[in-house]
Amino acid sequence: MVDGSDVRASAGAAGAARKVAGGRRNPAVVGRDETAPRWLRRSAGVSWRLLVVLAAVVVVFFATSRVTLLFVAVFLAMVFTAVLRPLVELMSRVMPRGLATALSLLAGIGFFVGMLTYVGYSIATQWNDLSKQFESGIKQITDFLESGTLPFTITSEQIATWIENGVKWIQDHAGDLAGEVAASAGSVVEGFTALALAVFCTVFFLARGAQMWTWFLNQLPARNRPTWQTAGDAGWYTFSGYTRGTVIIAITDGLLAFALLTALRVPLAAPLAVLVLIGAFIPLIGAPAAMVVAMIVALAANGLWSAVGVGVGIALIGQLEGHILQPLIMGRQVSLHPVVVALSVTAGTLTAGILGAVIAVPLVAVAWAVFSRLRTLDPPMGADVTDDDADDDADDDADDGGGDRPVGPGGRAGAALRAPGAEPDALR
Repeated sequence: MVDGSDVRASAGAAGAARKVAGGRRNPAVVGRDETAPRWLRRSAGVSWRLLVVLAAVVVVFFATSRVTLLFVAVFLAMVFTAVLRPLVELMSRVMPRGLATALSLLAGIGFFVGMLTYVGYSIATQWNDLSKQFESGIKQITDFLESGTLPFTITSEQIATWIENGVKWIQDHAGDLAGEVAASAGSVVEGFTALALAVFCTVFFLARGAQMWTWFLNQLPARNRPTWQTAGDAGWYTFSGYTRGTVIIAITDGLLAFALLTALRVPLAAPLAVLVLIGAFIPLIGAPAAMVVAMIVALAANGLWSAVGVGVGIALIGQLEGHILQPLIMGRQVSLHPVVVALSVTAGTLTAGILGAVIAVPLVAVAWAVFSRLRTLDPPMGADVTDDDADDDADDDADDGGGDRPVGPGGRAGAALRAPGAEPDALR
């Protein structure tokens, strides 16, 4: 015999099962009334999270713009530290670290001052010859423009009119230009202040950098320290590798440009080589700008073919840098796609001018290195595997009569259990 309590228990279990099954088909049965499609709910969730991240980025940029001098000083200090740290580590093996730091800083300052002194000496000794060469070169350019070999013709009267208009414009805007000069003088003072602060910070970064980083980690909760340690190691490895590699490449480019300009007898070879060296710190746009300036000087001093030789030579130096020096020196420390570099430089230039163009790429490289170290990737899927899976799916769909494949626990068995008239015995 079947007890009544057993029948009631079976009926209750069947009702609960029907409710659960119905809840899977209709979420409203279990108390959820979601009228929006799932893709819209997911898109909305991603959108508001992106808005929060964008707001945080805007706040960071706004705060940075309020203390630009401080940001520049710290950035320069990190650059100096990355460049001088290997020398400090080498010298600290045979002397106290404080003395090694002082000698390394003096060596860096001596190199910079010596380079500027040589550039100034080159300009002073070549100025008389340069003025004569420029006068002859300008006359050649004027004759070429007046010769009529170009699709358009420029006469000496037109050139004189342009010069007269330029002089008149300068006279009319003398007050504005004086204000700009005064503002530039203030910028120079701020620049020296930032440089002094950067040198001050560099001393402590080189001498006590590890202790300062350990102190910072100790201020964090113990559970967060490994993550910050991993992120810091990845960021500094990338930043220091990029900085040292860029400095080495820039010096190499400057030396090659100096040899090229000297061989072509272009005046001001040393200042132009320094300009090429500085241009190497600005990706994409620095080297072409330096090449244009060098070509103009060569054109005015030595004529058209000298300018062509300078352009071709500096372009070859750029190819040597991009295909040999950068992969050899930087390796895989900084691996950014050229599209990412171009977008970063453009965004940095639009945001903060030349300063933004200089710091955009290292900042993006550091951010990507930290993200790559902290993220967790699923195993990659090859193209051949994808094609095989697509073929299998097509075969299965053909076997099913072209219908949609059931999704969820149990596969086809689960679909059969959920189909009308195919309920399990416990639910009948």
